[in-house]
Amino acid sequence: MAEENSPNYTGEPIRRRSSRINTFEGIKQYRPEFHTQLKGEEKSEKLWNLMAEYIPSDTSTIEKSIVAHVEHTLARTRFNFDKNSCYRATAFSIRDRLIESWNDTQQLFTAEDHKRVYYLSLEFLLGRLMQTSLVNLNMEGSYRRALDDLGFKLEELYEEEVDPALGNGGLGRLAACFLDSLATLNYPAWGYGIRYDYGIFRQKIIKGYQVEMPDYWLGSQNPWEIERSDVSYEIYFGGHVTKTNENGVEKCLWMPSETVVAVAYDTPVSGFDTFNTINLRLWRSRPTNEFDFNSFNSGNYFAAIEARQRAEYITSVLYPNDSTTSGKELRLKQQYFFCSATVQDIIRRFLKKDHHWDELPDKVAIQLNDTHPAISIPEMLRILIDVYSLNWKKAWNMVHKIFAYTNHTVLPEALEKWDIDLIGRLLPRHLEIIYLINFYFMQEISEKLNNMSNVFDLMRDMSLIEEGMPKKVRMANLCILSSHKVNGVAKLHSDLVKNELFVNFHNYFPNKFTNKTNGVTPRRWIHCCNRELSDLYAVKLGGYGWLTDLYSLRDLDVYVNNQEFMEAWRTIKLNNKIRLAAWVKKECNIEIPTDAIYDIQVKRIHEYKRQLMFAMYMIYRYLKLKKMHPHDRIKVQKRVFMVGGKAAPGYIAAKKVIKLINSIGDVVNNDPEIGNTMKVVFLPNYCVSSAQIIIPAADLSEQISTAGTEASGTGNMKFAMNGSLIIGTMDGANVEIAEEIGESNMFIFGASVEEVVKIRERIGRGDYHIGNEIREIFSAIRDNVFGSAKDTVSLVEGLERHDYYLLCHDFFSYVQEQERADLIYADVENWTKMSIRSAISMGKFSSDRSINEYAEEIWEINRVPIPAPSDSALARVRSQPHLIDANFKAERATGKRKKREATLIKRLDEVELQETLIESEAPADSYQFFDD
Repeated sequence: MAEENSPNYTGEPIRRRSSRINTFEGIKQYRPEFHTQLKGEEKSEKLWNLMAEYIPSDTSTIEKSIVAHVEHTLARTRFNFDKNSCYRATAFSIRDRLIESWNDTQQLFTAEDHKRVYYLSLEFLLGRLMQTSLVNLNMEGSYRRALDDLGFKLEELYEEEVDPALGNGGLGRLAACFLDSLATLNYPAWGYGIRYDYGIFRQKIIKGYQVEMPDYWLGSQNPWEIERSDVSYEIYFGGHVTKTNENGVEKCLWMPSETVVAVAYDTPVSGFDTFNTINLRLWRSRPTNEFDFNSFNSGNYFAAIEARQRAEYITSVLYPNDSTTSGKELRLKQQYFFCSATVQDIIRRFLKKDHHWDELPDKVAIQLNDTHPAISIPEMLRILIDVYSLNWKKAWNMVHKIFAYTNHTVLPEALEKWDIDLIGRLLPRHLEIIYLINFYFMQEISEKLNNMSNVFDLMRDMSLIEEGMPKKVRMANLCILSSHKVNGVAKLHSDLVKNELFVNFHNYFPNKFTNKTNGVTPRRWIHCCNRELSDLYAVKLGGYGWLTDLYSLRDLDVYVNNQEFMEAWRTIKLNNKIRLAAWVKKECNIEIPTDAIYDIQVKRIHEYKRQLMFAMYMIYRYLKLKKMHPHDRIKVQKRVFMVGGKAAPGYIAAKKVIKLINSIGDVVNNDPEIGNTMKVVFLPNYCVSSAQIIIPAADLSEQISTAGTEASGTGNMKFAMNGSLIIGTMDGANVEIAEEIGESNMFIFGASVEEVVKIRERIGRGDYHIGNEIREIFSAIRDNVFGSAKDTVSLVEGLERHDYYLLCHDFFSYVQEQERADLIYADVENWTKMSIRSAISMGKFSSDRSINEYAEEIWEINRVPIPAPSDSALARVRSQPHLIDANFKAERATGKRKKREATLIKRLDEVELQETLIESEAPADSYQFFDD
C-alpha cells in the first residue's frame, strides 16, 4: 500500500499495490491457473480458459451484472425493479466476485496443504456485508457510479440490508472481527457456527417496556450465503452404547435413537488489500427422512412431519431459553450438532490428502471461542477412537495439541455446566469419554501430589465432574484440561483467570495459560462507520496503509496542536452527531441537540455492567437541575444520555433497568424547564448497523463495570478509536487502554479489583452506608417521580440490602468524574486534543495484532497469500497438480446417500413391513388415483 495516491473525499477507489482491480490501466486480470492431469484434460483446459479472468471491473460490466441478477436470479422484470431487489441483485453481483477469490484461496490452501485454524463459535455477529465487501474488493466507487447510472444510490442500498442475526453481543462481534483479520492477514482459516433461522429477538420498546419480537432475519433471503447441499453429515442423539472385544481391545459402537443431518451454508469473508477470501461455514439442521408416509397414510398427519420439526428446531433460534428441561436439552443439542458437523468436516478435509494420523496436529488447529463448543473435544476423541480405531493415548495426545480455549468470563456462575443425566441421555458415548478423561486426570493428580495434605481438595476443584444434586460436567474444566493453551482476553482478565478463577489449574499447568487482549477491525469500526475520519487520516498519512497498521496513527501526534486539524476533527464529530440525531428522531421520535455532550452506554444489559448506576446519575443530574435557578441552569453543560442494549428475556432485573431509563426519559424530555439542557434516550434494538451510527457520534463512552467483572470489552476500543473519551473503571481492557492513551485522557473512577474484595467483605459485615444524595434518588423512584414505583422499586431495595456490584460505593467518585468531564468539555481545545490523542493511540487494539499473536503463539500457522493476478495469460501461476476428479466426487456423494438409505431400510423390521399390507377400514374408493 506504499504506492497509493493521496486520497480525497470523493469516495474514489483506493489505489493499492495489490489491488484486485485495474480500472485505471484498463487491463485484464488473469486468475491463478490450477493445472491438473486428469482424464478428459481437454475439457478441463477449455473450462479453465473460460474461467481464466477475474470479472472485469468497468462500470458497464457491473451494470450488466446487476441487471442480469435482477432478471435471471430474482426473476424480476425491468418494470418491477425496486430498491430491495436492486440491493439483492447488487449483493449477488458482489458475491460473484467474492466467489472467484474464495475458490482460488481454498484451492491454494488445499494444493499446498497448509495448516489451517478452525475458529468455533456459537455466535458470529457479522453486521451488514455489502459495504465491507466493497471496501475489501476496492470497488465501492465503481459500484456507486454504476448504480448512479441505474438510478439508485449505493448508500440507500446499504440500508436495505438486514443484520444477520447470528449473535447477541461481544462474543459474536469479536468472532466477526477475527475473521476479518484472518482474511486480511492471509492466514489459512475457517469459521464454524450455526445458521440460525431466528436471532435472539428483535427488541421493541413499548410504553417503556422491552418487548421481544421474533427476529426472522432470513425473511428477505440472504444473498451472501451459498448453500452446500452436497456437504452434509449425520448427527446422532440418544440411544445406547454397545461394547465388543476385538483381539483384546474394547470396541464401542454408539446406537443412536435419533439422527439428523447438518447441511453446510458458506459465507465468503474477504480480506482487505489482498486476494485472499476465507470461509464462514454455518450448519443448518435437516431430518434424515423428510416425511413419514406410514403415519401420513394412517391419518396421523402431525406425526408424519414430527421428525422434520424436531430436526429443524435445533437451528431455529439463537440461545433458546434454558430455564426448562426441554430448553436445556435443545441448547445442548444445538451445541453438539454444530460441533459434530464441524469435527467431521475438519477430518474429511484432512483425509483428502494422503496423510498419516500423526500429522493431524500439524494440519489442524481448533480454537474454542468460550465453552459453547467444548463438546467438540470428546467428539473428536469419539471419531478418532470409535470410527478410525486409534488407541486412546494417541488420540488424546493429538487432541491436546489441536485444541486451544479462550475464556470470556471472570464470573464463576457464568461458566457452563451440564447435568450428567442430560448428557447421558443425549450423548451416552460422550459421557463415557468425559468420565474416562477425568479418571486418568484424577489418577495423575493423585500420583503426582499424593504427599500434599490438600490433594483431595485439589482433585475436587479440578475434576471435570461437579458433585452435587444433580451432578454436572464442568465444561470450562474440560476445555482447560484438553487444550494446550488457555487464554484470557485482556491482561487483567488473564491474571484473574490464573490467580483466582482457575488458580489450581494454573499451578498445575503453569505454561498453559496466556493472554491475548482483544481487538477490533479498523476497516469496519473506523473506515466504514466513520468515513470522514478515515479520509482525514489518509490525507495526513499519504494513504490508507494505516488500515492494516493501526500503530502508524501515532505519526499524527504532530497534528495534535494543529488548529486546522483540530477544526477538521470537530467538524467530523459534529457531522456524526447530526447523523445520529436524525436517526434518533426517526427511530425514537425524540429531538436531541447536537451542541450537547453525547454520553453513551451501549452493550448487553446486565447488573455488572451497571446501566443502573448510569440511570442513577441521570436522576441525580435531573434533580440537581430542578433545584437550580433558571439563570444558573442555562450555564450548565448540555447532555444527551443514551443507552442501548438487550436484556435476556428471563432477566427481570435487567428489564426493569430498561423500564427505569425509559421512564426517566419520559419525565426529563417532557419537562419544559429542562428543555435541551438534558435529554435521555433509550436506543432500541442495538445491533452492529446501529452501532456504526452511534459510536462515531459519542463524546463520552460509559465503560463502568465493577472492577474485576468485565473480561475485556470491545466497545471501549471502538468508541476510543472514533475519538470518544472513556469514563470508566480500571476493569477489562480499560487498564491497557489507559496504558496506551494515558490516564489523563480518560475519566477513571471507582474501586480497584483489590479493593472490591475488601469492600464486599465490609458490606457483608453490615458496614454499609448510603449517602443522602443516593437516598434522594431512591426516594424519587419510590415516590413515582419516574413512572410507577411497582415496576422499578425492587432495584432500589436490592441495592439497599446488598450492593454486590458496588453501585453506591462507586457512585460519588463517578459523579466527580462526570463533573470533571463537564468542565473539560467547556474547554473546546483541550477536549479536542484529548479526543485526538485517544484515537491515534489505539494501535494495540486492532484485531490484526490479536490475530498475529494467536497465529504465532497458539496456532503456529503461517500466512499464505494467494498469487496476485497477472496481466498475461502465460504468466499465471500454475499449481494443484492432482485435483480429485469431479465425477468421482459426485459418485462418492451418491454412495453416501445410498448408504444412508440402506441404514434406514435396515431399521424396518418384518412386523412393520407386514403391517403395510393390513387392509384399512376405509373403503377403496376413498383413495383417488389421478390417471390421465
